[in-house]
Amino acid sequence: MCDMNMKFVKFGFCLVLSAFLLTPADAQRVSKKKKAENAAQTPPAGTEQQQNNNTQPPSGYDPLAGLPMTYDTTSNDLTPKKSLRNDNAFDKSNLNQRTPLPYEHLRWDDALYAEKVWRELDLREKMNKTFMYEAVDDNGSQMFVNLLLKAVQNGEVTAFSDDRFTLPMDVPSVQQITAGRLDTFPVYDTKDISKIVGWTVSRASFDAKSVTRLRLKEEWVFDRESSRMFVRILGIGVLKTEYMPGTTKERGTSALFWVYYPDLRPMMAKAEVYNPKNMGQSRMTWEELFESRMFSSYIVKSTLDNSSNKMIRNYINDPILRLLEGENIKEKIFNFEQDLWSY
Repeated sequence: MCDMNMKFVKFGFCLVLSAFLLTPADAQRVSKKKKAENAAQTPPAGTEQQQNNNTQPPSGYDPLAGLPMTYDTTSNDLTPKKSLRNDNAFDKSNLNQRTPLPYEHLRWDDALYAEKVWRELDLREKMNKTFMYEAVDDNGSQMFVNLLLKAVQNGEVTAFSDDRFTLPMDVPSVQQITAGRLDTFPVYDTKDISKIVGWTVSRASFDAKSVTRLRLKEEWVFDRESSRMFVRILGIGVLKTEYMPGTTKERGTSALFWVYYPDLRPMMAKAEVYNPKNMGQSRMTWEELFESRMFSSYIVKSTLDNSSNKMIRNYINDPILRLLEGENIKEKIFNFEQDLWSY
């Protein structure tokens, strides 16, 4: 009996000793686990400074939120400031009342001969310098391209994307292809230039001097009733010069937009053309200039002997030969009228 008691005492003593020995190890394991959790939640030294210096915004961050937004419309505003006094020594009020003379009616049965011709005007030529007259009058900029843009923006004429006038363009589309897309720019505080106080939406201003070529689409018709040749301008295209990548060598031209010439005549009848001499001659209007054909141009395409409907540059590589081919087309049209007469 005494031996049994001693065995129970020894067994209990072993259990108590084991409990005391295991407790520090468990506590150490729990302490290590808590330290690991705290380390995962607490960033290391220097991490907070790096996050403050990081310029990348967090996902979903909107820099425009909460800041005022304004729209800048002055870059493409072609509305001029009118003179508050009479800026001329004579009365020019009758100019605003001019209307173009109506065309003589041509019957389809009387059109014995009809050919369409496309020609280009190089505005850098001396005879075409009036198209690039850099001045501002009460009706706005006197550069011809600016007059076209103003007429499109005011709704006087409709812009088209092709020379057959099948696809009309709205005003924002014309502004996008001429001046570029809308872009957002920050507005900084005048005292603290590093602080953004708002945003403004603006578009790059259009430089009319960058347009150095215009294209005319016209039709030559011989009316057998009056026995004379008529020429009617159908459209005017504003051309953009394309360059070879990385060089200043011209690759070709592409039309930014077209306007229907008969729709444009009322506006041009009220706009004067710059006269560099003014030798006792009254200032003519743009409508009179085009009808009198007082410009220099060269033919780039025609329907005469052109079953493939190609531009001259597409089948003649040499530039000099292209000009000669244009002169050849012009001579054929002229000779058709002359050959009908007998002397």
